[in-house]
Amino acid sequence: MPYAVYKLTHFLGIFVLLITLALSSMHLLRGGTRSDFPGWRMLALTHGAASFLVLLGGFGMLARLGVVHSGLPTWILLKLTIWLALAAALALALRTAAGARAVLVGAPLLALLAAGIAIYKPF
Repeated sequence: MPYAVYKLTHFLGIFVLLITLALSSMHLLRGGTRSDFPGWRMLALTHGAASFLVLLGGFGMLARLGVVHSGLPTWILLKLTIWLALAAALALALRTAAGARAVLVGAPLLALLAAGIAIYKPF
């Protein structure tokens, strides 16, 4: 597949991932719980699919650029760490209101940090 398709796949995954985190966080912040969230299973499946798309698009772009064949630079490892944190953030968002608040504020900041790392490749 072309590089542009991988890039769009990566962005779609990021957007959907952030939306699922925002939806789950807002439910808890409005006084809801996981048990009274009727769509939490669908939300969790969507979140997992989005996490997969982020990974698929990212590694697809790296393969097209030929980066994967020579080992992973530090900036990629940092982005993978951020992706892992965002993938696990749904569990935190559905646990407590304080966790939901942290995810609601932290997830966009982590996404911005990941974008900055990808653009500037500081390491």
